[in-house]
Amino acid sequence: MVYLAYLYTVASARLRTLGRDGEGDRGDNPVPTAIIIVGLALMAGLVVAWAMTTADGFMDQSGDIAEMPGGDGGEG
Repeated sequence: MVYLAYLYTVASARLRTLGRDGEGDRGDNPVPTAIIIVGLALMAGLVVAWAMTTADGFMDQSGDIAEMPGGDGGEG
């Protein structure tokens, strides 16, 4: 019950501060949003490139299923 009272108090205080005229988004962030988005896109590209390289390396390993023991349908 104490936890619910705490959540109610925090939520009501936050709603009061959002309702004030002077508490709007002033845009004074030191790092513009566009730079953050570009950085995230570059990091996503690096992760995709790493995953593709890893998958290609795995697929290029020598050996076929037919060369493995039991690769001809489980007989052998």
